[in-house]
Amino acid sequence: MEAKVQKWGNSNGIRIPSSILKELGITVNDILSMKQEDNRIVIEKPKKKYSFNERAKKYKGDNLSKEFEWDEPRGKEIW
Repeated sequence: MEAKVQKWGNSNGIRIPSSILKELGITVNDILSMKQEDNRIVIEKPKKKYSFNERAKKYKGDNLSKEFEWDEPRGKEIW
């Protein structure tokens, strides 16, 4: 696939076909990272960073927590 570089305000730009954007899950106002590698321009959608709460909501595995005995105090612990 080829794209033509065109004037866009004070910058230059290319248009990315909607089929590619849809396949990559890129929508309007997404922030993309762009870097130069040798003679190429690489544009990537950064992986979403999930909060602990978001990760916990999505967790579907076994609950590994079990009852826990602290035993009797052995030193100057205050319970």
